[in-house]
Amino acid sequence: MKLLIITQRVDINDDNLGFFHRWLEKFSDKLEEVYVICLWQGEYDLPKNVHVFSLGKERGVSKIGQFVLLQKHLLEILPKVDGVFVHMCPIYAVAAWALAKIFRRKMILWFLHREVHWQLKLAEKCVAKILTASKESCQLKNRRKIEIVGHGVDADFFKPLSGAKHQESNTFRIISVGRISPIKDLLTLIKAMDILIYQKKVKDIEMQIIGTPLGEDEEEYQKKLKEEVSKVYKLTPITSTEAKNLSGRIITKGKPHREMAGIYQQSNLLVNLSPTGGMDKVVLEAMACAIPVLVCNETFRDDFGGYADVLIFQEKNPQDLAQKILNLKNLNAAEIGNHLRDRVVQKHNLDNLLNKIINVFQE
Repeated sequence: MKLLIITQRVDINDDNLGFFHRWLEKFSDKLEEVYVICLWQGEYDLPKNVHVFSLGKERGVSKIGQFVLLQKHLLEILPKVDGVFVHMCPIYAVAAWALAKIFRRKMILWFLHREVHWQLKLAEKCVAKILTASKESCQLKNRRKIEIVGHGVDADFFKPLSGAKHQESNTFRIISVGRISPIKDLLTLIKAMDILIYQKKVKDIEMQIIGTPLGEDEEEYQKKLKEEVSKVYKLTPITSTEAKNLSGRIITKGKPHREMAGIYQQSNLLVNLSPTGGMDKVVLEAMACAIPVLVCNETFRDDFGGYADVLIFQEKNPQDLAQKILNLKNLNAAEIGNHLRDRVVQKHNLDNLLNKIINVFQE
């Protein structure tokens, strides 16, 4: 089988979309040929049967130019493939619909987002199916074309460290990973750390927020977060320069996706504050590394099983979050971590997901 994939970026170094490089590697093992049209082309190292074509955003090509290039690539590639897989961006499905229809190629959209906008509503008319990770991951009212297939985490890459300990330090290390955005509610985590340090007098604990803002609004939000971090960690009088350096160490730039397994493995807990509605991939990656997680997203309740009440806190409630962190700090995390990894392997394994995608094309 030969497949055309349309996606945003092919870039192994991208901290947000770098994971898709692994998807392409895995697809190449299962398919005869893989053709990829991407909006932005960065660095990649893919097998010979993966062919990458860029729409030129990295070169400054205009949106009109990108559309023209898309049609050109579609005319060249569609006669060679058996189907079109559109990753995340409904507008690509809309833009490719006419030629896909002419060449009679089945088009499938992979989509996970809370928002239901006009592009998704229009794309739903253009594709054969919409694949998503959970009921909450795609909230179109018309669910006739929606199929829930679980998420795709590479459990061979995201795995526990061998040995009993994840790290030698006695400090309990908390991380939060993802885009620096108000919807991530990172202020609640900072307030919870304030409660732990000042009210509960916990000293052997540290936090790191790893992510990158996109756009001016999110950059302003990051500045606000760094100001709050400086306030929390002023246990003794320090200069403004020292406070700035401290907040800069706690809120750090996003890392390339290929580095994230090591970061999860060296941590004791991942906290994710995204609201209910979809499954944040970083939670599943940490779970695959057998790291306990704390979320306010009820979508994960089924995956958590009997540990759900331990691992889910009340949204926007720093007191509850602080208490749940303290509870987990005092527990033996190995049993919880093993359960979480098993759930990812069973329900959200990348190999299984790609097999499901291929099967949908072959139906």
